[in-house]
Amino acid sequence: MASEKNINLKKEEVSKLAEQMKNAKLILLTDYRGINVSDVTALRAEIRNIGAEYKVIKNNITRRALAECGIEGLDEQLEGPTAVIMTSEDYLEPTKVIYNFTKNNDYYKIKGGVVDGKVMTAEEIITLAKLPSRQELLSMLAGGLLANISKFAVALDQVKIQKESEA
Repeated sequence: MASEKNINLKKEEVSKLAEQMKNAKLILLTDYRGINVSDVTALRAEIRNIGAEYKVIKNNITRRALAECGIEGLDEQLEGPTAVIMTSEDYLEPTKVIYNFTKNNDYYKIKGGVVDGKVMTAEEIITLAKLPSRQELLSMLAGGLLANISKFAVALDQVKIQKESEA
């Protein structure tokens, strides 16, 4: 039987994890079966560089922390080896990094997760990861606006030329 000390340590671990999860914009659950040490080290470094965290946590502790946060619907995803990626910053970049990693590594799978408090399936997260980044969307918007402004400037110039030729 587990000692009271161990039980208290696990309760503390669940509480800390639950607190992190409450502040997280992204909680991503992945299956890391078959990943080698060099790949996971590179992935962890890339995740860390964009302000996210990659942890391997026992499913039971993750399940209890999610329950403590009031997040339901991820029990099925907490089967087998599970890595947890969390960030309290932009959720799109870590999602893209993990998605790109899964494309290059057949054995690494997205199980599901929570984005901005909403439980999402792996398919929904993959769809989200395929969207252009905020930077790309802003560039597209700026390009569209600039094209319209250019057309407007040309039209004004043509009106000016026409007025000058009439005078």
